[in-house]
Amino acid sequence: MKNYLLLFLLLTIFSCAKEEEEDTAEQWSKEKAWEWYDQQPWLVGTNFNPSTSINQLEFWQEETFDPETIDRELRWSAELGMNLHRIYLHNLLWDQDSAGFLKRVDEYLRIADSYGIKTMLVLLDDVWHPYPKLGPQPDPVPHLHNSGWVQAPGAEILGDSTRHDELENYIKGVMNHFGKDDRVLVWDIYNEPDNVSSQMGRKEIEVENKHIFSLALLKKVVRWSREINPDQPITTGLWRGDISNWGNPDSLPPLDRFMVENSDVISFHAYDGDPAAVKEKIAELEKYGRPLLCTEYLARGGGNTFEAILPIFKDNKIAAINWGFVSGKTNTIYPWESWRREFNAEPEVWHHDILRSDGTPFSEDEITFIKSILSDN
Repeated sequence: MKNYLLLFLLLTIFSCAKEEEEDTAEQWSKEKAWEWYDQQPWLVGTNFNPSTSINQLEFWQEETFDPETIDRELRWSAELGMNLHRIYLHNLLWDQDSAGFLKRVDEYLRIADSYGIKTMLVLLDDVWHPYPKLGPQPDPVPHLHNSGWVQAPGAEILGDSTRHDELENYIKGVMNHFGKDDRVLVWDIYNEPDNVSSQMGRKEIEVENKHIFSLALLKKVVRWSREINPDQPITTGLWRGDISNWGNPDSLPPLDRFMVENSDVISFHAYDGDPAAVKEKIAELEKYGRPLLCTEYLARGGGNTFEAILPIFKDNKIAAINWGFVSGKTNTIYPWESWRREFNAEPEVWHHDILRSDGTPFSEDEITFIKSILSDN
């Protein structure tokens, strides 16, 4: 009798596991991805961080959440004709106060929606400082590009695979809350996985063999995302490597291959100064037969300008999200070169960003161009 009971229990467990596996959503079909994308206008906007915030934590923590500045700057964005912003969240914010955090994200979405702006939510990020801390954030280092940005989850969790499951409630909680919210257009579940800082002092404290841990975590995030099965597509963007390999998954590193093979829509970064290189990226990525979204571009000093790059995206109806909008605490008007060479004044040519904190532009000609190219969108 005991043997029959044991067999019954094992069969029940196997059956439940199989049902759970069958119920888990899979990568969208190409047809579904295009059905979604064809309903969208040409999507254009910025990676948005209010000028009063140095990083994701200062953006969202209760003490520093700044809806007045957010409202003002999103209004300026809408006046240019922009309709999509990419914004970064952080797991520590969920751990600190999940209900309050969700309430503040909802407030952001309410403001953005009032200006006709959709949102791409970024859940994790391997870029910049590996040890994020809650509470008051540091003041910007003068003239240093992005001196206070932090990774999510950071080295302490990323570099310990036994702690990866600590992120499940965050991923599922946020995605479940906004997974049927039409103000959220797409999920960027992990920005630049395996980005190892080249800045002196940070490179030494990065996770060793980071690519192994980033891939292990990304696999779990994809599974958790599919279990929630949001109405919006998920993506993780290509950002590095030999462009000629981008369209051939067999030539990609395991992490990058997993990224493209598990994205409903294909996203990528394009800081290339040569427009021909951007066109080559597009040609390679079109081989996947899915909609394309450029989630980062604009590096004026290297020739990557609105005038040079935006028409390419428009001609191909590729979503175009540049880095930075209003110059502020992130100091992203300064180039990446500021990590290696000292600056003591505002650069003549801004690296990122479009407007000053009072709403005046870096370049009047540039604003005229942006308004013109977006006018018939």
